[in-house]
Amino acid sequence: MTDYAHPEVLIDTQWLAEHLNDSNLRIVEVDMSPKPYENARIPGAVFWNTLTDLLQPNLRMNLDVTAIEQLLSRSGITHETTVIAYGSYPGTGGFIFWLLQLFGHRNVRVLNGGHQKWMSENRPVIAELSTFAPTQYKAKSPNANLRVSHEEVQKAIGHPEQILLDVRTIQEYRGEQFLMKPPEGEERAGHIPGSIHLEHLLTLNSDGTFKSFDELQELYHRQGITPDKEVLPYCAIGARAGYIWFVLKYLLGYPKVRNYDGSWNEWSRLPNVPIEK
Repeated sequence: MTDYAHPEVLIDTQWLAEHLNDSNLRIVEVDMSPKPYENARIPGAVFWNTLTDLLQPNLRMNLDVTAIEQLLSRSGITHETTVIAYGSYPGTGGFIFWLLQLFGHRNVRVLNGGHQKWMSENRPVIAELSTFAPTQYKAKSPNANLRVSHEEVQKAIGHPEQILLDVRTIQEYRGEQFLMKPPEGEERAGHIPGSIHLEHLLTLNSDGTFKSFDELQELYHRQGITPDKEVLPYCAIGARAGYIWFVLKYLLGYPKVRNYDGSWNEWSRLPNVPIEK
């Protein structure tokens, strides 16, 4: 992992196994339901529900400061706590890294390989989630430098120094399906004009670990996604795009990356923006 631009943001399964009892470490299980991890939780994990803790009812990212303060407080997290998140969906750790950085929490690490690699190595698991004494966490206001608005995205269409990067599946990009099918007529299908498609899963090996620096660099460079440009990733609800923000900025060292966290959930509902299929 030493070839990455910022290898210090990654930990491996062996390191985590050796630090499970660290009081200053908080492992967070993130998913739409706790069921995928029944009897297979990493010891010490607390649970964050994607739908109720991280998203609003309209599936927009919940970026209310009070909401994130309550979530971190109930999880027993302080500003000194190192947070490590995992989920059944590839890229969860990178998305949580972006989210916590957004609110000023610097002590975040990504488990290389996530829960998938932990299980494949027969490392210890338990059936129950853990609980910790609540704290009084105070978060910063969202860092505008980590986000891009739909107005800025619209201005970026066709701009030679900016790249709109669609990290959804090819079926979503082509307008053939949605991540979560909305009510009829509520959401248009397709992609932002001029956006480059490169699915987020292409950054991972079959065991869930990140591809090497050279492999990642080749993956993006051959699509013209180079560090001299500003890259604006988007997906359906901003989570996969947040993960790619992490890959580009912290593994490859791209200096100009901002997550369009409104993503397709917002763009497809705007009445006067262009859409391609």
